[in-house]
Amino acid sequence: MIETAEEAPSLETLATAVELSPGYFQRIFKAQTGLTPKAYASASRARKVREGLEQGAKVTDALYDAGFNSNGRFYAQSSAMLGMTPKHYKNGGAHEVLHFAVAQCSLGAILVASSEKGVASILIGDDPEALVLDLQDRFPRAKLIGADPDYEKNIAKVIGFVETPNQGLDLPLDVRGTVFQQRVWQALRQIPAGETVTYAEVARRIGQPTATRAVAGACASNHIAVAIPCHRVIRNDGSLSGYRWGVERKRHLLRREAEAK
Repeated sequence: MIETAEEAPSLETLATAVELSPGYFQRIFKAQTGLTPKAYASASRARKVREGLEQGAKVTDALYDAGFNSNGRFYAQSSAMLGMTPKHYKNGGAHEVLHFAVAQCSLGAILVASSEKGVASILIGDDPEALVLDLQDRFPRAKLIGADPDYEKNIAKVIGFVETPNQGLDLPLDVRGTVFQQRVWQALRQIPAGETVTYAEVARRIGQPTATRAVAGACASNHIAVAIPCHRVIRNDGSLSGYRWGVERKRHLLRREAEAK
């Protein structure tokens, strides 16, 4: 009903359709999906907009096909929904400008990239060139500007933060992801340095206790290392499990944070 309706059905309409009370329906819906019906409807509309724009539809057509009944309501949510303006999204991020720099830190090569909103990527690895290719794959039509002397201070701040995570990062973030991913990443940012939680605990904190695997998937999709501290999430048995940038880096970060606590 949510995905096929021209306008998002009300909670009462959905609950009546399945013969449940609105309160009970909302609780079990959130337990299964991790989202309220309203948030799920918003995510569904966002997906329809993205699909429409990717297929070449005009912005106005895409938003009306997705159930937005006014331009104003759509544009009020568009940046959060798409991670950029609708026009930029339609053009595959063309004309969006990202400054980036690559350096070395104790974890290996590190790439930091920022949009006008804030830090959009912090990537760590062994091969600087591979990090640049990763960035290009994520922003295939954006204008990437490297070797900018004015941007060097930002990467210096990030390296200082990576070396001493307890001090915090005094830079805004440009966090892009699905509604569910953003909820997980926000929960991760609330884990203090020097502490760890399990994937199951993160699932409980976001109100979706059965979504342990989905939480792990959101952690694996994180493109902003350390600042969104997916390294602080471990398995129920205490093992470190996988880490996008390598388990040894995860172990190193946790050990350093514990020693500084």
